[in-house]
Amino acid sequence: MIAKLTGKLDEVGEDWIVIDVGGVGYLVFCSGRTLRSLPETGGIVSLYIETHVREDHIHLYGFESVAARAWFTLLQTVQGVGAKVALGILSLYSGDELTQIVAAQDKTALTRVSGVGPKVAGRITAELKDKVAKMDLGPVAFNAEVSQAAPKPAQAAAGDAVSALVNLGYGRAEAFGAVAAAARSLGPEASVETLITAGLKELAA
Repeated sequence: MIAKLTGKLDEVGEDWIVIDVGGVGYLVFCSGRTLRSLPETGGIVSLYIETHVREDHIHLYGFESVAARAWFTLLQTVQGVGAKVALGILSLYSGDELTQIVAAQDKTALTRVSGVGPKVAGRITAELKDKVAKMDLGPVAFNAEVSQAAPKPAQAAAGDAVSALVNLGYGRAEAFGAVAAAARSLGPEASVETLITAGLKELAA
């Protein structure tokens, strides 16, 4: 099972790329968001891979982060969401945004994705709320600008703030969404106390 590929970006299509790894070209399907994060053709690319094996094909799906790959897998646990629709959702929304959408039960946001109607959007928000709370989404859950580019203390502060809100009786998914929004507004220097206060305001809004 292929979990990660690193090699030269050989070719780019509408929703796929070819990665040359030691002279072997791997066809990898990607979301629009992942495609936009890639270097120019000929550059070195490293993607986390989800492998789908069927009787008639083997498909590789590539993601710029572990969190994006985890969302791809999670979305497909919902009836009516296949690989194509999951990639469409990940093309439009980041992991942080999806966390907030599910926490807020925002079905309208999901219907903006091609192939997602009101019924499927309702299933996604309803069925994933508890799963998102238990899911290790990594730093992306707190927004890439705040976490991945920020020092580890900022990541720790966000995690502590979520734990504090959960201890106050809020659901983990709700706490994730509230702290993610607070962290985005306040920036990486925000303290745990400030994030908790801002998070409570988000939850009360």
